[in-house]
Amino acid sequence: MAPGTRTRVDVVVVGGGIIGLATADALTTRLPGLAVTVLEKEASVATHQTGRNSGVVHTGIYYAPGSLKADLAVRGGDRLIEFCAEHGIAHDRCGKLVVATTDAERPRLDALTERARANGVAVTTMTPDAAHEHEPHVACVAAMHVAATGRADFAGVAHALAGRIIAEGGEVRTGVTAGRATPTAGGWNVETTDGPLRARFLVGCAGLQADRVARRSGATSDVRILAFRGEYLDVTGRSADLVHGLVYPVPDPRFPFLGVHLTRSLDGHVHAGPNAVLALAREGYRWSDISLRDLASTLAWPGTARLVGRYWRPGLDEMLRSLSRRRFVEAARLLVPDLDGADVSRAPAGVRAQAVDRRGTLLDDFHLVDGERSLHVLNAPSPAATASLEIGALVAGRVAANLAH
Repeated sequence: MAPGTRTRVDVVVVGGGIIGLATADALTTRLPGLAVTVLEKEASVATHQTGRNSGVVHTGIYYAPGSLKADLAVRGGDRLIEFCAEHGIAHDRCGKLVVATTDAERPRLDALTERARANGVAVTTMTPDAAHEHEPHVACVAAMHVAATGRADFAGVAHALAGRIIAEGGEVRTGVTAGRATPTAGGWNVETTDGPLRARFLVGCAGLQADRVARRSGATSDVRILAFRGEYLDVTGRSADLVHGLVYPVPDPRFPFLGVHLTRSLDGHVHAGPNAVLALAREGYRWSDISLRDLASTLAWPGTARLVGRYWRPGLDEMLRSLSRRRFVEAARLLVPDLDGADVSRAPAGVRAQAVDRRGTLLDDFHLVDGERSLHVLNAPSPAATASLEIGALVAGRVAANLAH
């Protein structure tokens, strides 16, 4: 995608991940003729969170009824599957199994079943024998099957959205970094590595850099982005044959992440993971990726110490799992005991952008912040990719309403 030549546009969207592209696509569809430019600092769209995840299309079973996550994930999953079918993007609806591996987990599975149904998601409770019809090698005392859960090529969705934006007269400028945004009488003057860009409205969808993009435009929000690396193992050989689809543990509501699960991707590869460790750089995909600037920012934020104080024990477990492949395999074996440690190896990791407030609370829901002629998506963790088209429509609606005044 060659850099554009416009110096004045109606809307500039900072961030070429699936959320930014879905927003720009919704704007060009909703308001034909609107001049929209997406700025992406990497050489290609979908480089970070969009292109580095498990590819699962979620259904909304985990999220508090009435939350944005629950609402947008339920509607967004259906819409995303339709988009993939329309554009020839790899996808399916393979279903997933959520399993209780001990009697102590049964009440949590029951509560999750109730939450899923409250969100309008059809689920089926299962005995171990019934669960084995889906996953013959899984270990459980009870299970829940979610037929609507699917898989999709999210990077493929992002590239299709970029193509639609360009076809509708918009721009997607890759390799262009957005700097400070200064308000003007008619909107914004945005400094970029491709020269200044004037825009009537500014949208921030920058993921791992979302809070910084917001601050550069003067938007105020009492949260910071902390980067959590999610590491995976490749499961190969005979062990890969033990996993037919998607196998998840029952999440512990005391902790903020879902736990290690087993997923067979659309290309047939099986992965175990992810864990969740605090990264030493916002884009820190390995332990060796260290940014002194990012590290200083993380340590200086008062919410970091409070977060560590609250979750130090599970955080230590996650770190030990990161450093010990044996511990990682043991976590996966809780779901499928016959996995052979000789059949696993390290796989590429992803990094999750998580907003944390001053009290050390991880923001659970999607979080949008309105500014003067601007809007910033400051928290969009999973299931953001699933809900991306609905999030984009929501943001586009707010932008359109603002431009109409």
